[in-house]
Amino acid sequence: MAYKIEFADSTKEHLKSLTANQRAVIFAAVKKQLVHEPFVKTRNRKPIESHPVAPWELRVGDLRVFYDLSPDEPDVVEILAIGIKEGSKLLIAGKVVHL
Repeated sequence: MAYKIEFADSTKEHLKSLTANQRAVIFAAVKKQLVHEPFVKTRNRKPIESHPVAPWELRVGDLRVFYDLSPDEPDVVEILAIGIKEGSKLLIAGKVVHL
């Protein structure tokens, strides 16, 4: 089954804090990795327990995409946050989010 991808309104601000190249990398990775079997654990995709942003993470180099299944539509993957991992810190829209 192919899933539809939707970006939450809050991700607009997250994307603005990235470079054009980083945005292109994110869009390509989301299309490649999350359209089919987004909830199967892989090397770059994993469930996260007790995460304040979302229950699933897609790792793309130092970029992170946090997502979940849409509560309203079972065939939609909703991108909830996009950030950059710098060492042990996660920056979302330029703000540190504690993991």
